[in-house]
Amino acid sequence: MRDKNNLHLTAAEMSSLWTQYINDTLAVCVNTYFIKNVEDEDVRPIIEKTLEIAKMNLSIMKDIFDKENFPIPIGFTEKDVNSDAPKLLSDTFVLLYLRHMSILGVAASTAAIALATRSDVLDFHKRVLDKGIMLQDLIRNLMLDQGTYVKPPYISIPEKVDFVSKQQFLNGLFGDKRALTSIEISHLFLNIQTNAIGKALMIAFAQTTKDEEVKQFLVKGKKMAQKHVDIFSDYLKKESIPAPMIWDTAVTNTTTHVFSDKLVMFHVSAMIAAGIGNYGMAMAVSPRRDIGLKYASLIPEIALYAEDGANILIKHGWMEEPPQADDREQLI
Repeated sequence: MRDKNNLHLTAAEMSSLWTQYINDTLAVCVNTYFIKNVEDEDVRPIIEKTLEIAKMNLSIMKDIFDKENFPIPIGFTEKDVNSDAPKLLSDTFVLLYLRHMSILGVAASTAAIALATRSDVLDFHKRVLDKGIMLQDLIRNLMLDQGTYVKPPYISIPEKVDFVSKQQFLNGLFGDKRALTSIEISHLFLNIQTNAIGKALMIAFAQTTKDEEVKQFLVKGKKMAQKHVDIFSDYLKKESIPAPMIWDTAVTNTTTHVFSDKLVMFHVSAMIAAGIGNYGMAMAVSPRRDIGLKYASLIPEIALYAEDGANILIKHGWMEEPPQADDREQLI
């Protein structure tokens, strides 16, 4: 029987490993900085565990790349972080940030598992998934103990099972609007929270970057994130449902350079991409026309902002190329 690990890497496996490698180099930089500045001794072990997991991931992926003579991505190094810089973010926000990143990691590894063929690649992504879930549990439990965990809203339990009988269920542009479904509430809550996290990060990054073009890009993103928070919060508030808090005050007043502009631009661009995916998913499961159309109108706005970010990355030579298919026309 043929050894399943002797199969060539598929495009999907190259993509997932390459992306994971870049993200883990970023995680090493960010958490190395967090470790130096953490004050809450209950938070420290979680940062240490996150850093340990990222380093082990990199070691496993390097072994896979070496076996395939696959060029190891550069990603980010100690040159991309000033570990001695003063504290930029509160420990509570660091916990929230790490939880958000672990959620993105779980989603990515789940997709990678679905497309993996080789057993070693499959085992690796299962490991990433397990560690991501473990981190979520650790962070959630600590935030619950500290009283800082923001739970999604509560609604009444349905009295009975029912079926939609009128087209009015889809209304939203004109006439009466039905109440929000639990699914719509979940996605509105998630998208408020992710925009609030993104806004706080862009404030922190803009405050500490020296490049004027990058700074203006981040300021524009901060305003856009606040706009989206306000839009989604209005849907909840109109039905007396509480919206998540914003995290602007979690950023300290330091202006010392912390992360390289290359790392900042990559990080923001990656979060924009995740946001577009969140909006697409929310649009697909929101039957009320006004909500679905609102998501549809916001996606092009974010996509254009993402293009601005890509142009900055390319202009400065900061965008590392992912694996690509052979260009047959060029070869011919």
